[in-house]
Amino acid sequence: MKYSIELVPRSWETLNTEVEEVSQFGQINTLNIPDLLRFDVRSWDACDRLQDKFDEAIPHLRAIDFDLRNGFPLTDFFRHSKINSVLVVEGDPPQDISHRTYRNTSCELIRIIKKELPYMKVYAAIDQYRTSMRKELDYIHDKIDAGVDGFFTQPFFDLKFLDVYMDMLQGTEVFWGMSPIHSETSKSYWENKNDVVFPSDFEATKEWNIEFGRAMIKKVQAQDDNVYFMPIRANASEYLGKLLAED
Repeated sequence: MKYSIELVPRSWETLNTEVEEVSQFGQINTLNIPDLLRFDVRSWDACDRLQDKFDEAIPHLRAIDFDLRNGFPLTDFFRHSKINSVLVVEGDPPQDISHRTYRNTSCELIRIIKKELPYMKVYAAIDQYRTSMRKELDYIHDKIDAGVDGFFTQPFFDLKFLDVYMDMLQGTEVFWGMSPIHSETSKSYWENKNDVVFPSDFEATKEWNIEFGRAMIKKVQAQDDNVYFMPIRANASEYLGKLLAED
């Protein structure tokens, strides 16, 4: 079982500080870095620099950012780095309209990476909230047909909903997403931005999130899958310490 944590690359200074903070938890052996256009640090550069601190460092790649007409532009970079895994996402249109984007799907980028870098382990995203379950499952199968090796999900807040996806994805390598919500503002964000429907017993408290997190980890362990800690806005050390203390 692997524990992955996503750290936002706001700057090299903050990234190094957060890496040192999570390094105290030996169970966390995988690093994820999203590629966010509003920051100067690129995901692949961050993973190249920090990979020695984790068993695995996985940069996120936005499919719409790459001109694929002549192949994958980062092929040479990855051939000369020690990065062996990437996470492909389609990517949201940038707020800066001067940033050039391309009409690529995740599946197109997955196919090209697997062709040009056949040793590379390619993950893709599952967003269990963006559309119907039927359409998301079809998209998951499309990514598997394109050659994807595994998946990272959006965070779950409902164990019954988690059970449904676990049943559908048995036999597939999955990192199941977790993200604590400690305020009504954060809850509202997930409801309005990501269309999350919270269970009736949900509470935006530390206690509820810790109890839920422990129950979710137990389920993931029983299926021999992996946990994906998404960006933690609250006190990361306190949250992770309580979740992993008895692991």
